[in-house]
Amino acid sequence: MEREGTAPGVAMSREAELIATMTPLIADLAEDGCGAVALAGSRGKRRSDLKSDYDFRVYANAYRGPEVRDSVQWKRFEAAMHDWVAEGFRMDGVWMRSYAGVRRDLDAWISGTAVPKTFEWTIWGYHLPTDLANQQIIYDPQGLLADWRAQLATYPETLRASILRQYGEILQYWAADYHYESKVARRDLVFLVGLTGKLANAILQVVFALNRVYFPGDGWNLPMAAELERLPPDFLSRMTAILEPGHDADAWGRQRAELIAMIADLEVLVAA
Repeated sequence: MEREGTAPGVAMSREAELIATMTPLIADLAEDGCGAVALAGSRGKRRSDLKSDYDFRVYANAYRGPEVRDSVQWKRFEAAMHDWVAEGFRMDGVWMRSYAGVRRDLDAWISGTAVPKTFEWTIWGYHLPTDLANQQIIYDPQGLLADWRAQLATYPETLRASILRQYGEILQYWAADYHYESKVARRDLVFLVGLTGKLANAILQVVFALNRVYFPGDGWNLPMAAELERLPPDFLSRMTAILEPGHDADAWGRQRAELIAMIADLEVLVAA
């Protein structure tokens, strides 16, 4: 099994040692013992810090059975994982994907018809292109992970149009809806907090699609958005103020006005 390693004679870092130890164990969960292994999440996006965990993915046609978690291979993987966790490394298993399932979902994303899948561990849904375009490929025996990354190297225009239309409609609706104004007047806090998150997500979805950059998922999306080329004026400071509206009597009214202004600026950019 080949992967990028350290130069001869150079001590391997503990992170590199973890990856080198876990990779063959994860690959062996596949029925043929040769699953493709990748590292996703903040480490895949090169945004990790001391609080980041290790989000391993494995891709295969099939897995050890009839139940993979009863297999010897799983028990070896689990024992090694627990050893690393005991040392303070955060890891909560591995996500086992099927080549066919990923291929089917990717086709839907590229065609602009996919809907983000809902999982308990994600707020805004799982965005497959984010994983495939950004994950750190560790072992790819069939070359499929590299092929998918190459396919996503150019942002699909069908996906871009779908995102701009879908989330643009959400923003246009709430910018003009009188119910929003009424909720502010009533200080309906649960509603307002929920709507703030909904609109912030829609704004970020539009911003990334506008710049032909895959939405990065739940983590790091605002600082990553601030690095994009085409943005409304003072985007980071304005979004920060929207997300932290304060506690004064006019906080929610001010937030609504700032959101409406941001939506208007986005509409100008999209139309340009």
